[in-house]
Amino acid sequence: MIDRSSSSSRVLRTTMLVALLSVCAAPLPIRAADSPKPGISNGMRFSEEDGEGLYRAICQGCHMPDGQGANTGAGAYPALAKNPRLAASAYPAINVLRGLKGMPSFKAYLSDDQVAAVTNYVRTHMGNDYKDPISASTVKALR
Repeated sequence: MIDRSSSSSRVLRTTMLVALLSVCAAPLPIRAADSPKPGISNGMRFSEEDGEGLYRAICQGCHMPDGQGANTGAGAYPALAKNPRLAASAYPAINVLRGLKGMPSFKAYLSDDQVAAVTNYVRTHMGNDYKDPISASTVKALR
């Protein structure tokens, strides 16, 4: 004799599991570029255009809001504040484009203007006072 209640229960559990997995696996909507929230726009690019906005959206999560960096159990994030390595404008721009050690590349997510903006921001804030800005055309050549 077949126990229909356990068979029905199994079918119900399987159906519920499939429904739950399909909801969890659905792609998340990506916000429009004109949305005020920081992040990636429909074109898979960050929508912020100014250096400070880009720093807040991308960099401060690891390098901290004040640029002091962090050394945690998850990894070491170098300080950008008062960093002599930023004296050469190409150095931070290349790192933003190509990544370095644990830092990912952002070249697919940032325009040349955005890379220049965030590079110039970091080089002129947080105790850094490097006067020679990098241009978008220089960033384009570095790509």
